[in-house]
Amino acid sequence: MHLPTRFTAYDVTSSMLAISACFLLIKPSGLFFSTRKTRTPAASQPKYMAAVLFFLFLLPIISSEASNSPQWFSYIEAPHFANSEACPTTTAGECDPSVVHIAMNLDSRYLRGSIAAVHSVLRHTVCPKSLFFHFVVLDYGDALPAAIRVVFPSLRFRVYRFREDRVRGLISASVRAALENPLNYARNYLADLLPPCVRRVVYLDSDIIAVDDVRRLWESSAAGFDAAPDAVIAAPEYCNANFTRYFTAAFWNGPWGQKAFERRRRRPCYFNTGVMVMDLERWRARGYGRRIESWMEIQKRERIYYLGSLPPFLLVFAGDVVGLDHRWNQHGLGGDNLNGGCRALHPGPEQARTRMNASNKTSSIRL
Repeated sequence: MHLPTRFTAYDVTSSMLAISACFLLIKPSGLFFSTRKTRTPAASQPKYMAAVLFFLFLLPIISSEASNSPQWFSYIEAPHFANSEACPTTTAGECDPSVVHIAMNLDSRYLRGSIAAVHSVLRHTVCPKSLFFHFVVLDYGDALPAAIRVVFPSLRFRVYRFREDRVRGLISASVRAALENPLNYARNYLADLLPPCVRRVVYLDSDIIAVDDVRRLWESSAAGFDAAPDAVIAAPEYCNANFTRYFTAAFWNGPWGQKAFERRRRRPCYFNTGVMVMDLERWRARGYGRRIESWMEIQKRERIYYLGSLPPFLLVFAGDVVGLDHRWNQHGLGGDNLNGGCRALHPGPEQARTRMNASNKTSSIRL
């Protein structure tokens, strides 16, 4: 589970009690995407998280027996989110160059988490009408898209069906059965699924909560890609993590080992694929999907790594990633892993709108 710090994406699927504990301490991490370190008054910090908890616990009405049947879900409509006056004019079509593209998987078992994630992204961006969501599903007919439309009637999105037979023969046994779900591998094929006009996309796991503006992540990755013309992935890197433990002895003692990471721009480091930005244009041009499949084929024969869909990304991209600030992916349910406490929330969307308006006024004066 991973909660982005400055993208503060809180991972909400594993332990709501842990998150609640942070809320009660009044200092939950706040930055799904945040660049500020300003603390807010303690009295105002719990407001959004309390709303998130209410949203998560009271929105869905579902029986335990029907947990895998999306038609049993019942949700209420989310509030309408409007663009700030400072937002750029946009048609919000999927090929509009001013749009921020976000890709997520939709699965009936995690639909509540997905809805909470989408709600948090909309709630914390200054320009919600300038977002376009791309949802990938296996095959649930119209049930999952219908649930999204009920909750977010004005949301701009498109649904793509991922054919599980595309990866079924490539998936090997993992430490957890959930990691063998074909939908986990759909992100390997986003470059094929999404329209060619979508040149870049923010990929988000379903178990995150955003508490800052996704557009900041989008703009930060754009600057990183401009500075690294060969890079395809932008994400926070964790170079203090034990990178070697993701791979088996067969990998390190076999013909791969260190050779697999030769000719990388930098030292290969661990990065988490739950919050990342993908340059689809470069991905398509260089056939990275096939490179990932090649490692999956080797895994089937030799058992060279643990876990599921993450290690192939490390094998292909580690050392060539555009490193983003760690705040964009906060691990530890919003807690400070170094100090053992919880972090304070960021100022929130209203202050963000104020900052944007002030910035635009300043720019107009300079002109």
